[in-house]
Amino acid sequence: MKNLPGPTSVRLASIDIFRALIMLLMIFVNDLWSLSGIPEWLEHTAANDDGMGLADVVFPAFLFIVGLSIPFAVQNRISKGESQTRIAAHILLRSVALIVMGLFHVNFENMAPALVPVSRPVFEIIMTIAFFLIWNVYPKEGKIRRLPVWWLQTAGIVVLVILAMIYRGGDAENPVWLRPYWWGILGLIGWAYLLGSLLYLVVRKRFWLIILVVIVFQFLNFQEFSPLFGDLPRLKLIISASNYALVMSGVLASALLLQIPLKPGRQWIYFSILLLLGGLYIIYGFQVRPLDGISKIKATPSWTSICAGLSFLAYAVIYLVTVKYSLTRWAKIIEPAGSMTLTCYLVPYLVYPILTLAGWQWPEFLSTGGVGLLKSFLFAMAVIWMAGLLGRMKIRLKI
Repeated sequence: MKNLPGPTSVRLASIDIFRALIMLLMIFVNDLWSLSGIPEWLEHTAANDDGMGLADVVFPAFLFIVGLSIPFAVQNRISKGESQTRIAAHILLRSVALIVMGLFHVNFENMAPALVPVSRPVFEIIMTIAFFLIWNVYPKEGKIRRLPVWWLQTAGIVVLVILAMIYRGGDAENPVWLRPYWWGILGLIGWAYLLGSLLYLVVRKRFWLIILVVIVFQFLNFQEFSPLFGDLPRLKLIISASNYALVMSGVLASALLLQIPLKPGRQWIYFSILLLLGGLYIIYGFQVRPLDGISKIKATPSWTSICAGLSFLAYAVIYLVTVKYSLTRWAKIIEPAGSMTLTCYLVPYLVYPILTLAGWQWPEFLSTGGVGLLKSFLFAMAVIWMAGLLGRMKIRLKI
């Protein structure tokens, strides 16, 4: 992975590699639905079961990485002379983009095909193309082969509006229009990023306030499940506090790094602190396990804290490998997953429906057991490769 010289780029390299690895895992676990005869520990655990599989760890790790990136992104904009108002506006626009995409995704999952004039695969393809039209990184001159970029973006918006108009969920007797449901993966990221970024923008100069914000969100997640509050209404900021707690935990990790100058000999200090924080989070997570157990679907405080702790530990190892030993070339093969993450996430929303329209079905031996797992891993690598190819064709999303 190519880095610019200087300490900041080295720090960001560790975040990019961590993000790339988690995106690889996300694509991999999202393809497990196509397999049978695989170990249960790889899959999602049922909502009422006390436990979690590999698939239950991936999304919280990604939220943690969102938090890791926030301090560096904000500091970078400040260094360019941008005002807090302009930075806040940028944060709001990014959040709205994620929330809109998440809203469409979660409603697509609940679509009633019989009530919509286009098939599910076609709807999915058109929806994803509209996302690319709106949020693609276009040339600075604002034109593509003399075609104004705003035409393409407007076309994308018009397409989404039309899709929203023809969309129906529910059934013939009780049709429903677009609704939040659970906001979708991108929507959850959008809401958590919005509040986490704005809070960091306000409190960034006071490290103790960052710690306080982390504690507050951990407490809010705790009160969502604790019987100590009896019949009192539980405070919920649109989505579960679990999401905010995970993002702010990542913010804490990067804000801490900004407190420690990156000098030879001090890397072990930061590494050790990350290990300590990871251990404390995991211990706390098991202490609150009696509150509805470990459950991703319910976003229990135990699941939140254990996953945050595991993220601290994983990032500690990646930080040590990339900073202390300067080992980054091994991640070159998955580099697009770290630098074009949203593109990687959306590529399967084109691949799956295209395969469906083509009538493609994987042979049974490629959909079972260890061979099936290898297929899903190679599929994830192929998605990353396709994202890289799109990037070279100047097609990549950035919000």
